[in-house]
Amino acid sequence: MRPENQSHVSEFLLLGLPIQPEQQGMFFALFLGMYLTTVLGNLLIILLIRLDPRLHTPMYFFLSHLALTDVSFSSVTVPNMLINMQTQDQSIPYAGCIAQMYFFLLFGCTDNLLLVVMAYDRYVAICHPLHYTTIMSRGLCMFLLAASWLLSCVSALSHTILLAQLSFCAENIIPHFFCDLAALLKLSCSDTSLNELLIFTAGTAVVILPLSGILVSYGLIGVSILKVPSTKGICKALSTCGSHLSVVSLFYGTIMALYFSTSSGKSKDKDMIASLMYTVVTPMLNPFIYSLRNRDMKLALGILFRSNNLFIQ
Repeated sequence: MRPENQSHVSEFLLLGLPIQPEQQGMFFALFLGMYLTTVLGNLLIILLIRLDPRLHTPMYFFLSHLALTDVSFSSVTVPNMLINMQTQDQSIPYAGCIAQMYFFLLFGCTDNLLLVVMAYDRYVAICHPLHYTTIMSRGLCMFLLAASWLLSCVSALSHTILLAQLSFCAENIIPHFFCDLAALLKLSCSDTSLNELLIFTAGTAVVILPLSGILVSYGLIGVSILKVPSTKGICKALSTCGSHLSVVSLFYGTIMALYFSTSSGKSKDKDMIASLMYTVVTPMLNPFIYSLRNRDMKLALGILFRSNNLFIQ
């Protein structure tokens, strides 16, 4: 590596959330509760899918991996934020910051790609029900899962390698609660045009294209329902797709809020609030959405609780 490309910064300072000192304790308890809810809720989904044979279908196979990704995604940023709030130590080593950014991008991209895979699964289930088990074979499910992780890994690794080539001279204060890629690029004293080009191209590949795939899948589902306009068919489609649609709306809604808050440039606080929704609130709500709106999940949860009650008695 050439000397001019080496970083002169050994650590960064995360300013964290704009919270008054006297409110630190209250917000620490709030975010700790939200994080524990995220972990326990998503692990419960994984446990239910693992234990109930009726949930051993492609839809719930992908849902279990989405739950695992949500736990991992939230765990990349929230524990470190809580530690900083409690200890008032805002520093993070250079290597730790780069690693946090890598895993944040990895799990964020995987979450995104799993949502489009689940949309395709719903499309096949509703539009081609007679061929569902043939099309959504175990081999295809494993391929789609592996492809989601591989593409996410390549995307995150590309950003990380390019970022590692940049120089960080004197400024090391990140106005955020985690090592955000955009914030790090603003601190660099090197040319970041290649990084920005990669953000545009990779953003198209892992955000725009999956969103288009989801819209096309549900567009085809809508057309299929309209061809046979029956109340029973509509109710079945809503029960099948309602949970996934809610999660998709929440996921992309927070991404759009983050994009518009960043592009407006009016307030860094709004940017952090949008990021907080994306990294903390969305992974926490997903288990409730799937548990409350999904009949199979509620049935499996009821059986688990009844089994525990019998075991205790």
